[in-house]
Amino acid sequence: VFPGCVVLLFPFFARFSNSSNIRWIRAAFRRLPTAPIILERFVTMAEYSVVGGERAGPARDLTAAREAYEVGDIELSRQAHEPNNSDEHHAGDAGKYVKSLVFGGLDGIITTFAVVAASVGGSLNSDVILLMGFANLVADGLSMGFGDYLSSQAEFDYTRAEHKRERWELDNYPEGEKREMEELYIKRGMTAADAESVVGVMSKYKNFFLDVMMVEELGLMPPDENDSPAKNGLVTFAAFVIFGVIPLLPFVLMGTTKASDQVNFVAACFLTGFTMLALGAAKAKFTSQSVVRSAFLMLLNGGMAAVAAYLVSWGIATAMGRNSDSAT
Repeated sequence: VFPGCVVLLFPFFARFSNSSNIRWIRAAFRRLPTAPIILERFVTMAEYSVVGGERAGPARDLTAAREAYEVGDIELSRQAHEPNNSDEHHAGDAGKYVKSLVFGGLDGIITTFAVVAASVGGSLNSDVILLMGFANLVADGLSMGFGDYLSSQAEFDYTRAEHKRERWELDNYPEGEKREMEELYIKRGMTAADAESVVGVMSKYKNFFLDVMMVEELGLMPPDENDSPAKNGLVTFAAFVIFGVIPLLPFVLMGTTKASDQVNFVAACFLTGFTMLALGAAKAKFTSQSVVRSAFLMLLNGGMAAVAAYLVSWGIATAMGRNSDSAT
């Protein structure tokens, strides 16, 4: 049932992973010195600059633009950049939680499967597996969710404070801010005349210029007042618990299936492996990685964690004589 839900969630991942989560995209551009890259930043920042108190969405079809890039279709790229009246960019409001959903789910399933593997390696019975599994699921889920909330809140507070400071400096000493930006662009290869011209044009649009200053001077994206650290934490916790319960399903249903612990463990391995492949593929959708490579790396990650947990537990149990007692 749960792997089937993962497959059904793929359209959700594909839909919202194509939305504008520009914090990660920005990392690829942050240290490139050339003027074309700087101009590309201006274009993207303009698309998301504050207009009338709201973020303006891009005038192009982001999904089609990325598809055109992936297949190298120039004509499709041109069509994607034609102005359109679609509301596709509004998907970003939900897309900002995809990161918490996928990574919370990955942590949940890998951690719980490691607990199951360790319990089986230590020759513990199914009752203990369920007790340890669900206790770990709730405790780690709460920890992950609250940790995501705290980190997101700290990042948001810091970014908002820096944005407020930059605005104050721009209001009170605009000449100094302009000069700082000109010096930055000159260091990146622009001529003094071009840097002065570019900064002069941008500074006519205060909110836009302020956003560019945040990115160029501080390496920070402007704060989004619609961000909700509490929702990030809640999504992380929910994803951790929902996906983390998958390795425990065969043991939960053993009263109905009447299967042995060994059979349940094999079933847990298959369920977990399939789900990790699916989540790894979903993760690749918004990290610009190969889907196949990301899926199998995620499977390798979970497999190594489970094998390590199993071997450590088996070794300790053998040293204590538990495995020999169980065999007897």
